[in-house]
Amino acid sequence: MSDLRAEVRSRLERSGLMLPDYRGRSLSGVLPAAAAALGVDVPDGARRRDQLGLPRAERVCVVLVDGLGQENLAERSGHAPFLRSLLAGSKALHAGYPSTTAASMGSFGTGTSPGRTGMLGYTVRNPETGALGNLVSWTGLPASERWQREPTVLQALVDAGVTVTSVGPQKFHGSGLTEAALRGGDHHTAELLPERVDAAVRLLRRPGLVYLYWGDVDKTGHHHGWGSWQWGDALSAVDGELARLSRLLPPGTTLVVTADHGMVDVDRDLRWDVAADPALCTDVPLTSGEPRALHLHLAEGADPTAVRDRWQETLGRHAVVLTRDEAVGAGLFGPVAEHVLPVIGDLVVATAGRATVVDSRSQTPASLDLVGVHGSLTPTELRVPLLVWQG
Repeated sequence: MSDLRAEVRSRLERSGLMLPDYRGRSLSGVLPAAAAALGVDVPDGARRRDQLGLPRAERVCVVLVDGLGQENLAERSGHAPFLRSLLAGSKALHAGYPSTTAASMGSFGTGTSPGRTGMLGYTVRNPETGALGNLVSWTGLPASERWQREPTVLQALVDAGVTVTSVGPQKFHGSGLTEAALRGGDHHTAELLPERVDAAVRLLRRPGLVYLYWGDVDKTGHHHGWGSWQWGDALSAVDGELARLSRLLPPGTTLVVTADHGMVDVDRDLRWDVAADPALCTDVPLTSGEPRALHLHLAEGADPTAVRDRWQETLGRHAVVLTRDEAVGAGLFGPVAEHVLPVIGDLVVATAGRATVVDSRSQTPASLDLVGVHGSLTPTELRVPLLVWQG
């Protein structure tokens, strides 16, 4: 391990944070492993299949439950008897940094890292314009294939002759985020979860891969917190439908359930607003990312080291503040492509515990009021389940 990586790891660990492991059991390995299980040779697929232990199959159904972290599921597993039955003996995966939907979907869909895809947060600074772009709504950004240049695993499967179908809402079909991370194969529109389950069962009557997404667990956590009864009800609902899916899938189908990130509930007493704090806003005209994982874009001529030290002193043990070189050198984003480097902030901030750093200059009131959040490097946010059921 390099001296820089060891130093950053030590700083993170002192705040209860951890480095993501992109080469180990990682979310980025799920689709390559599934491809190898289907007999298709994709980059790193055989190693990933061995690593994740996926059996050979003619049919694979991959379900991604947005926001269902390993720790969250284990804590609330009383609401999820089917998933709990798969959780015993399973080993978690690592999402990447930031542990947020856009970044995770990019890694999941390409089998690479956020440093390769350029999908580095809820919002990013577009180097072409200097303004914020949104990776979820895909506004303020160039076409998806210009921003995210890595080939997708789904397209590799299609090219190999495998039938691939993504099952999800109409609004996802052809969206920038979908085209960036999951281009390849057909799309089947189904809005409600029971409709998506029914569609997956019909589609898997023939060999191939079906990808099914469900976002309500994450949405509920954002508004009510993952410790709320509402979150428990959302988990119970998805658990019941996944149990039904397992009963209806054709024999010989492998069902894989995973997630893009976990979630923590905020502590309002541990929230800083960049706009309202001179120690934070000085020399920082723009922030991107999200309240648990910020990129700081500094004023021309500002000294990154001085700003880093000022931010670190202000936030104390509630965050780790790194320069771009420190973050990249330590591997926070995995391998980083040359064209992605300008997207990364001059400074990168990972918050700890239940702390958040917001920026009311650019964030909406609704986003400032979220109860459940994610993006940082706590085990709760970074660790996601890999639950495998074989029919």
